[in-house]
Amino acid sequence: MDTNPSVEMFQKVLENQMLQTTKIVEEELDAEIQKLDQMDEDDLEHVKQRRLEALKKAQQQKQEWLSKGHGEYREIPSERDFFQEVKESNNVVCHFYRDTTFRCKIVDKHLAILAKKHVETKFIKLNAEKSPFLCERLSIKVIPTLALVKDGKTQDFIVGFTDLGNTDDFTTETLEWRLGCSSIINYSGNLMDPPFQTQKKFGTSFTKLDKKTIRGKKYDSDSDDD
Repeated sequence: MDTNPSVEMFQKVLENQMLQTTKIVEEELDAEIQKLDQMDEDDLEHVKQRRLEALKKAQQQKQEWLSKGHGEYREIPSERDFFQEVKESNNVVCHFYRDTTFRCKIVDKHLAILAKKHVETKFIKLNAEKSPFLCERLSIKVIPTLALVKDGKTQDFIVGFTDLGNTDDFTTETLEWRLGCSSIINYSGNLMDPPFQTQKKFGTSFTKLDKKTIRGKKYDSDSDDD
C-alpha cells in the first residue's frame, strides 16, 4: 500500500527536528564539559561556595516557611484566621469542607501528603459552616472546594473533582498536577500531560444532588451520604 505523501513529509520534518534538538543538546553539554575542564582550583572553589550559599539560603527559606505553618495540613478555627494565614504566606491552598461530606475526607488524605512534599505552599482547611462570610465572598457553593490564594489574592478554585478526572479514586499525583497548573506549588512534572487519561462518567460527577442550609445560606452538596 502506498504511503501518504503528507504523512511521509511530516515524519521527515519530525525526524529533522529531533536531530536538530539532539545536536543542540550535545553542543551545550560539550560546552559545559569544556568549561569545567578549563576551570582552575580557584574557579572550582568559587562554584562550590556559590552552591553552598544557595543551599544555605534554601534551608533558611524552608525554616521560615515551617515557622509559618507550612509542611503540615491543618485546620484553622475561623474566618479571621484565614486572612492572617494568607497574609503571611505567598502560596496558600485552603480546603473549604463540611464534616458530613465524605469526599472532603478524600481531599484531606491527599492534601496531608502534598503539604509535606511542597513546603513552599501552606495547606489549610476551614469549615464552610463556620465561614459564611468567606463562602459568600468567594462564591463557594460546592463542597469540597479548594481556594488557591497567591500573594493574598484568590487566583483559582478547584471545585469538586471535575478537574481531577471526575472520580473519587483520583491519585495524589492528579491533585498535585492540578495545583501545578495554577502555579500554587513548584511542580516539576509535565503540565500538558495530566496523570489521568480518561474521565470516569459514573457516580462521581459533581452535579447538584441536594441543598443544605448553612446559617441561612444554601450551599450545593457534592455528596450523597448526607
